[in-house]
Amino acid sequence: MTPELKNDRFLKALLRQPVDQTPVWMMRQAGRYLPEYRAIRKVAGDFLSLCKNADLACEVTVQPLDRYELDAAILFSDILTIPDAMGCGLYFEAGEGPRFERPVRTREDIDALPVPPMADALDYVMHGVKTVRRELNGRVPLIGFSGSPWTLATYMIEGSSSKDYRYAKGLMYSDPGALHTLLDKLSTAVADYLNAQIAAGAQAVQIFDTWGGVLTEPAYREFSLSYMENIVRALVRESEGRQVPVILFTKGGGAWLEQMAATGCDALGLDWTVDLGQCRTRVGAQVALQGNLDPSVLFGSDDLVISEVERLVRSFGPHPGHIFNLGHGINQHVDPQRPATMIAAVQRISREIHSGSH
Repeated sequence: MTPELKNDRFLKALLRQPVDQTPVWMMRQAGRYLPEYRAIRKVAGDFLSLCKNADLACEVTVQPLDRYELDAAILFSDILTIPDAMGCGLYFEAGEGPRFERPVRTREDIDALPVPPMADALDYVMHGVKTVRRELNGRVPLIGFSGSPWTLATYMIEGSSSKDYRYAKGLMYSDPGALHTLLDKLSTAVADYLNAQIAAGAQAVQIFDTWGGVLTEPAYREFSLSYMENIVRALVRESEGRQVPVILFTKGGGAWLEQMAATGCDALGLDWTVDLGQCRTRVGAQVALQGNLDPSVLFGSDDLVISEVERLVRSFGPHPGHIFNLGHGINQHVDPQRPATMIAAVQRISREIHSGSH
């Protein structure tokens, strides 16, 4: 028997249903800003070993929930698990971030890439999902996630993170057909991967299009958005008798909200460069909105954090369909006390707004 969900505020808000207060979680909430995370990371030895150990991954997934009153857990994993499963040889260089032993730069490289069944190739992720669900025991919902095809492609083509996307954009403009072949394979893999996470127990899923914002509008539509739309269409949208909401997050995608909302997703993640209230006016009741505090606000004083939270919560207003989050991942150097201040402010101010006492 699946335990009853004790706090479904997050899932309700994603489906634009009324809630007593605005739900809150943070991108990268399980991570390096927490001393308890750093202790576990030492035990694991390295980042990938931590991702692949279901018990340790479960422990760090749940750590922020033990410290803060969050409304969702997000599986501790990495967006680059799919390219690793396709044979690109993921490794992490100290201080340099992710790298691939075998980047894909030519049509021949792309044609040779396998697309294995993700439930098997990434069985450690599915084991992690099941372990976390068991540990949560209905406390809050669990979010599964993947990188978008375009974002995964940029890492696979560049071989690491990049400042100018020379190889990825070079391929896009010199051999668009080859890039489409890669994106086709990746959209099949991402849909399969997210559906496997849902089957294992993920109760909502988010697609991280971290690098969509580096594209022109026509290129974004052709090489990023169209593939995310294919994935949204291919996802299982109900499990355990509940809807499984889908969140799209394009960093730097504020110009394209209407087009993103038309994909059939349930919610859009917003970075901090857009006005939350204006975004709500633009998309209306079509989708929920998640965001969008600048993560660097958490370096400010408690008073500043509270005033910024108030500004955002009030700009969205009493309407259903807001999930409070940062506009990107929490910075590793943030004082762990600051998120507690932020979360308490979200709860207090949003309760006032949702109860009608302004």
